[in-house]
Amino acid sequence: MNDERARTVSGERARAVSGEPRLVYVYAVVAPAPGLDGRLVGVRGVADAPVALLPEAATTGPAFLVSEVPAADWGEEALRHRFEDLGWLEDTARAHHRVVEVLAEHVNVLPLRLATLYQDRDRALEALSRRRDAFAARLALLAHHTEYGVKVYVAPEAEQDGAPAPPAGAPAPANPGRAYLQARRAQRHAREDRYRQAREVADRIAAAAARHATQAVRHPVQTGPLARGDDGENGASGASGATGENVLNDAYLVPDDRTDAFLAAMEEAGRDLPGIRVDVTGPWAPYSFAAPPPDDRGTPS
Repeated sequence: MNDERARTVSGERARAVSGEPRLVYVYAVVAPAPGLDGRLVGVRGVADAPVALLPEAATTGPAFLVSEVPAADWGEEALRHRFEDLGWLEDTARAHHRVVEVLAEHVNVLPLRLATLYQDRDRALEALSRRRDAFAARLALLAHHTEYGVKVYVAPEAEQDGAPAPPAGAPAPANPGRAYLQARRAQRHAREDRYRQAREVADRIAAAAARHATQAVRHPVQTGPLARGDDGENGASGASGATGENVLNDAYLVPDDRTDAFLAAMEEAGRDLPGIRVDVTGPWAPYSFAAPPPDDRGTPS
């Protein structure tokens, strides 16, 4: 054991001995699978806490993927303030996502929302037992399926609408005002053409998805930095850092044996439309299709 790991374990044991109140943080529901607990060796989650299964020897039904976190940092009042800290929120979301992705490579996973917490292990187990059948049904529905995101972007005016520069040495237009109005009219027509093309692409995507995907979710379009098409460490396959107005933001649940056909169809959907960009992101754990049954009992947040 290295020094850093030894210090971490010592700190955890000290907190356990001191009786510091702990909460149970739940990342996801997982389907039972041989050797699943071995996949969690060395995996750290939110607050750099170790990740484990609950119940620990899950072999016949769904299990929670959990960490124990300090109640002082993760109770209702603490989270109310922490959710206003964008840096903390981003770090926590990334840690949550990493845990889900580690397991999604090996087993069927039902991701839960960020900061799903129970006051103790008994209450978490009670919630798992109460919703076991619903969780099992949802896991079965998601088995052998993967989520992909499809986003459509309209190119900025600067990239498409600018009037062509006059040839070198060409005389100035006789009527600059009329030339300006003509240029503006051309820009407006070009913009209308791009949005018409975007609607055409959306129709193509919907038709292709109907052939290859089993479920679809339409998310709100993204604005600001989120609309650049850069999904960072999450591994998007789209154009990183590209600009444009996001006009479509869909998620599709695709059977694993239809993935190649789906991706080819999405690539074809945006072909020959220079003012439009189609970005496909994924593969993802099925966040958009998790939809666990609601349960507010026993959760501090």
